[in-house]
Amino acid sequence: MLKFLSMVYNVIGTMSGSSLDGLDIVFAELTEIRGQWTYVIKASESLPYEPEWAEKLAQATSLPAKDYLLLHTAYGHYTGRRILDFIEKNQLDHKIHFIASHGHTTFHIPSQKMTAQLGDGAAIAAVTGLPVINDLRAVDVALGGQGAPIVPIGEKYLLPGYQYWLNLGGIANISAQLPEQFVAFDICPANRVLNSLAAALNKPYDDGGALAAGGVADNSLLEQLNQLDYYAKPWPKSLANDFGTHTILPLIAPLRISVQGKLRTYVEHIAAQVTLAVKALKAQLPEGPGKMLVTGGGAFNTFLVSTIRQQLEPLGITVEVPDEQTVSFKEALIMALIGTLRWRQDENVLSGVTGASRDSINGALWTTH
Repeated sequence: MLKFLSMVYNVIGTMSGSSLDGLDIVFAELTEIRGQWTYVIKASESLPYEPEWAEKLAQATSLPAKDYLLLHTAYGHYTGRRILDFIEKNQLDHKIHFIASHGHTTFHIPSQKMTAQLGDGAAIAAVTGLPVINDLRAVDVALGGQGAPIVPIGEKYLLPGYQYWLNLGGIANISAQLPEQFVAFDICPANRVLNSLAAALNKPYDDGGALAAGGVADNSLLEQLNQLDYYAKPWPKSLANDFGTHTILPLIAPLRISVQGKLRTYVEHIAAQVTLAVKALKAQLPEGPGKMLVTGGGAFNTFLVSTIRQQLEPLGITVEVPDEQTVSFKEALIMALIGTLRWRQDENVLSGVTGASRDSINGALWTTH
């Protein structure tokens, strides 16, 4: 019997999302056989940020250059210590090939070929003693790409069987397999805005969407949100984190509407923009029903998911939410894959998704020995 060589990689992947809810860490076994990838998440943990760290990350873009760079170094050491704690807790000594760290995105200005993530890879390598791959978007942006979304390559390789993949994180983004190419783009801010609105009631987030479900949507605000210029742009396109905080929240905050009403309106806005995105994508797909996989922290917002499901049902789209571990740790898992592709010197960011001049190999490698 002919046997095919399999390559196995034991990798830690980390992700810090724009919603500032914490640092996600996974230890995954990734296996490649003749171009086909499988994965097993062997350990995972979401570590909420202490209030002072959440504040530091939230204010990072307003810091002077020297203080920003000091934070970049400090957050690298912080990430390294959290990874060491994870390794000790899960008894992973001598089992890890390398770390793939996304870092925490601060400045993202692809129009000027610039993107920045906090979390110095050299610091993480120094603390852990392990090879570290970070700066996972930089080459794509240098090649004229949006540098985002970057998770679609993981959806393509690790989560097959769907026409659409919706991620409800700090920003909602969608991926789709079109006949000629795999495409993806940012839809609209999601959890970053919802969490900020819930904070007015001293809640870190709207648990299950219960607050929004009890509110009444404001149609005037909804119309104003849906008319923002970004939504009319064609893909590829991406959003900076501050679109939610600097553009959307200032439209919502001063209005004399209950917090529940604001949350309900914004849930309706997310669902409306998801539906418009699917309509645009569906126009390029063969007729017939389709399946969408929903992941990210927003997949736990059952009211948001049910609102999206209700709006997509007339389009023949079935919405599925996977197991809790995949929902929670998909992005950290995919960072592990992106790091693994970089380790192999394989292309790991798709130009069809980002708009770059070509597919590229992204990631800086740091090692202390």
